[in-house]
Amino acid sequence: MRFRSVALTFLATLLAPFALGAQSTVPANGTAVLDQMRAMYAGRWYTTLTFVQKTTLHRPDGSDTVQTWFESLRYTPERSAVLRIDVAPLSAGNGTISTWDSTYVVRGGKVSATRASGNSFLPFIESVYLQPAERTARELAPLSIDLSKVRADTWEGRPVWVVGAAAGDSTSAQFWVDVGRQLVVRMIVLGSATRPPLDVRLAGYVQTGGGWLATSIEMYSGGTKRQAEDYSDWKTGMTLHPDLFEASKWAATPHWATGSD
Repeated sequence: MRFRSVALTFLATLLAPFALGAQSTVPANGTAVLDQMRAMYAGRWYTTLTFVQKTTLHRPDGSDTVQTWFESLRYTPERSAVLRIDVAPLSAGNGTISTWDSTYVVRGGKVSATRASGNSFLPFIESVYLQPAERTARELAPLSIDLSKVRADTWEGRPVWVVGAAAGDSTSAQFWVDVGRQLVVRMIVLGSATRPPLDVRLAGYVQTGGGWLATSIEMYSGGTKRQAEDYSDWKTGMTLHPDLFEASKWAATPHWATGSD
């Protein structure tokens, strides 16, 4: 046993430079990074997901508002990723349905507003693993990330690729990808002209459904934590009725959280 251990240690020492060399080869551009993410989980990543989210909103006056959100995610080639958020209590009929480029706001079970802007998380946490990198790159266009810029860095002690910004730039739109797991661990989303960028940090990753899920999210603006999200009761691989993701059918469609899906 001792001889085998020494032999393995020696072999690992010989191979280490090659592993580090491969890891340190910076991808040509952001689309190449997206393709690496897709390739690592090709054919395995979940296409449906549900979970319960504890959302803590930190107000400027120092107070906190805590809400429970029931979230449903579904990917299809036709619509890409679609996310439905129901804000508790379900009986109130309040929430949103979002894609990468649009959002429907629902109040009292009816559509109250539509927005020509989507959920910036969706391409990073779902679509990238299930579709060609070029399509994901198009879905990132509204975020104004410069995909020509890629550099190596570290985050929480692990190697990452940073797409969209040079070292020391914390205000340009960008995303950070863990090299070993090919998961987004940080993203900076541009705000409006009067608001600083939103610094989003994804942690608490757990393996599920052939992929991963970040179960702890923190969002900072101007150096202050504005929102925290903690996930529980996540499930993958179930059948979710298409009508669950149609805002016009919000009130008529059974919801999994009521046990009547």
